[in-house]
Amino acid sequence: MQITASQVKELRERSGAGMMECKKALAENNGNVDEAMEWLRKTGLAKADKKAGRVAAEGRIVLASRGTDAVLVEINSETDFVAKDENFMAFSEGVADVALKSGASDIDALKAAAMNGATVEDARQALVAKVGENVLVRRMARIEGNGNTVGAYVHGGRIGVLVELKGGSEELAKGIAMHVAAMNPPYISPDNVPADIVAKEKDIALAQVKESGKPAEILEKMISGKLRKTLSEMSLTGQPYVMDTSVTVEQVLKKEGAEVKRFERLAVGEGVEKKEDDFAAEVMKQAGLA
Repeated sequence: MQITASQVKELRERSGAGMMECKKALAENNGNVDEAMEWLRKTGLAKADKKAGRVAAEGRIVLASRGTDAVLVEINSETDFVAKDENFMAFSEGVADVALKSGASDIDALKAAAMNGATVEDARQALVAKVGENVLVRRMARIEGNGNTVGAYVHGGRIGVLVELKGGSEELAKGIAMHVAAMNPPYISPDNVPADIVAKEKDIALAQVKESGKPAEILEKMISGKLRKTLSEMSLTGQPYVMDTSVTVEQVLKKEGAEVKRFERLAVGEGVEKKEDDFAAEVMKQAGLA
């Protein structure tokens, strides 16, 4: 089958592997990018899937909190210029405040909530007319502590995290929130990793060691070690704590007598594809050279 340039580009962005390796991986897997990614990992040409961390839209993550209740809202704009506009910033702060006080549990409820004598959706449309760009109230996350400790952290308006702890202090909760902002763990602990992900990672570990020529019992230990390391790396509790990398998050939590019940992390533009302009190609096209 024919391998397209867009498939190669996507696989390169996800894997960090070279162009020829990506072409070969796609050819070996009938153009399936996900299977090609796994093939690259098995052959040791890719260490991780970088697609999940890709940010492709502008805007702000805004926090509002009261006691142990906290909410994050993502408001998107088309350009960073508008994201820094005072009208956009006032709107986003207002929406977060409405989200907290209204008790809205999802975006549709938030859009319908009252704001300045109208609704959030009415205010959004008015802002679009004022700034000349599309503006979206895209996502929200809420944690109601109900007696537990809640920590929140927003980094530069681009990443926001809420953390709920059973036990522990507000300082620890904020520290864990900062860790989640920096490291973006998909799961709380290795026990929370879904069985299908565990099976896939075990298969990858097997592919990486099966050519070593070691006895079966040694191979099993090698596979177990690789799997344990991988699951720890993708889990909050298994990662070195960003505030003190000499200990893991799990060790810090045990010392403080705390347990992470849940966390929420929003990053601006996460999962949104944004058109990338190739200005050089556009100039050549206009000049009749392409």
